[in-house]
Amino acid sequence: MVGISILGGLVSKVLPAATNLIDEMHTSGEEKLAAKQKLEELLVSAEQSAQQEVSARWAADMKSGNFLSMNIRPLTLIFLTIVFTIMSFTDGNIGAFTIGEAYKPIYQTLLITCYAAYFSGRTIEKVKKSS
Repeated sequence: MVGISILGGLVSKVLPAATNLIDEMHTSGEEKLAAKQKLEELLVSAEQSAQQEVSARWAADMKSGNFLSMNIRPLTLIFLTIVFTIMSFTDGNIGAFTIGEAYKPIYQTLLITCYAAYFSGRTIEKVKKSS
């Protein structure tokens, strides 16, 4: 799966706050380090569990036989891509055509994510087929 995980965003915000809290505790350096490592392990485990649940839901959707269940993700992606593209191309373009500065990093991220997902996904598929 490619993209930004909600839990991953949570981890990036919670982990620094939690490690600061651990640093403020009146314990030895070894205890602080052990607590930080345990916290990181718990957060990584929670992230993996959440990803497995998402994968299981997607697999169930694909087996349902219902058109909408099987196609909701691609249809949503197509809809959001079309709406975003129309908005970014028409936003403030009464005269000369320009893409607003706010849209450029979004396009960059989308392109990098799509290319990485496609090419790494294709590479993994080819490796699995050959082995």
